[in-house]
Order: sequence, then C-alpha cells, then structure tokens
Amino acid sequence: MGAQKSDVEQLRYWRENNDRKSREVLDIWLNGLWLKVNSLGNEKFLVLEQVCLAALDCHIPNVAETCIESLSQSFPSSLRVRKLHAMYFEAKEDFGTATDILNSIIKADETNSAARKRKVAVLKAQGRTVDAIKELTDYLKIFMADVEAWQELAELYISEQDFSKAAFCVEELILHNPHNHLLHQRYADIKYTIGGLENLETARSYYSQALKINPKNMRALYGLYLTSSALSTSAKCSSQRKKEAAKLVEWSLKEIKKRYSEANLMVTALAALEI
Repeated sequence: MGAQKSDVEQLRYWRENNDRKSREVLDIWLNGLWLKVNSLGNEKFLVLEQVCLAALDCHIPNVAETCIESLSQSFPSSLRVRKLHAMYFEAKEDFGTATDILNSIIKADETNSAARKRKVAVLKAQGRTVDAIKELTDYLKIFMADVEAWQELAELYISEQDFSKAAFCVEELILHNPHNHLLHQRYADIKYTIGGLENLETARSYYSQALKINPKNMRALYGLYLTSSALSTSAKCSSQRKKEAAKLVEWSLKEIKKRYSEANLMVTALAALEI
C-alpha cells in the first residue's frame, strides 16, 4: 500500500485527472485547509479556483464568494476570475448580472470559448432555448471542431423538434468520430423520427452500421427491426425492397429473441450461484 496522500496532493491529483469530486474537495477545505492556504505558494490560486467550483456545485455560495474575492485581489483583471464571478451569479439565479459579466469577457476576448459556452448555459437555465441555439450556432462558426458543442446543439434542436438540423449536428459528430456506434444509432433514431421512405432507409442503414461496430447494441437491433418492418409494409417500396426488408425483419426478430433468451439464462445462472 502506498503512502496516504496529503490534502494538497489529493487536490492536485484530482485536478490533474479532471476529477471534479466537489463534495470531497469541500470537505478538505472546511476541515482546515482554508487556514493554511496562504502557505501553498503559487498552488494557492489553483486550489482556490478548485474550491470555488466545488462550492458552486454544492450550492455553498459563501465559500465560493470568499475564494473569488481572494483571487480577485491577486488577479484584478483576470478574465478567468471574471468567469468564476459570472458562475457565482448564475448559481444565485441572477442571470442578468451573470450575462453582463460574460458579455464583458467576450467583448474583451472574442475567442474565449469558456465564456461563450457559459453564456449558452445561462440561456438554457432561463428556458431561452431559441436564444441558446443562436448563441451556440455563432460559437460553432468559430470553434467548428468542438464536439461537445455539436452534441449540445443537437440536443437543443431535438428539444425544439427541429429534427433535420439535429441530424446535421449528429452528422458532424460522426465525421469527428466515425467509429462511435452510439452516434450512428442516434442519427438513425432522428431519421426514423422524421419518417418518410428515404429517411427510413437511411435510418436502417445507420442502425446496421451501429450493429457492425457494436453487435451488442440492442437499441440499434430494435431500430433495425422497426425500420425494416415499416419498409416491408410501405406502399411506396418496390416489391424487391419489401422482400429484403422482410428478411431483415425475420433476422432481427430472431436475434432479439436469442439475446433475451441468453440474458434470461445468465440471470438464472447468477441466481443459482447466490443460493
């Protein structure tokens, strides 16, 4: 067993591994670290930022405010500290003040991605989905490779039932990560929801691709069954396509039954082991 980490080492470890661990961070801070934070040298500022975020996560605004005040004294012109200030007002649901601060950051630095994404979060919190979509669309004109932003934009479009634009966003995601079976499945789900012969055929194709990448994807298997069933009975489908779809219906239904049977056998075996 290795030696136990000190509190400062533990905080550093979480930061380096991008572990938020908000409650644990706050426990370390409140259990005495706040008394000796000034002895940490330059690491003091990283710890203050970490504790500030943890306090905002846990809805303890007084701790966050103390950290921000300390950081502001050392870095009065820092946009990074200003962003924390905006998050503080956002947590207090003072969205107007939060937006004003974020706008001032963006005015000072148009390429500040963190502030722009924070502004989208504020708009979402206010239920202003259309404004959030506009803001995120403007953001992606600058940061076209931001996968998380494309994912968020797709979800916003879906919430507005604008499925064609959501599909475009998922297409962008697939271009960035063509081997992610969940993205192929998501795109197929959207196309299936839109409906129509062409979209159903596209959906079937993407469900098939999702299954090729991950044969255990049950949702994609169900999707393949549903799209094939719809195509096999469509009046707009040629007789040849109907036959092909009917074969896929038969195959996918057989696979679904097989996998449920295997799952039941596994449950039975595990139950027997517990006896």
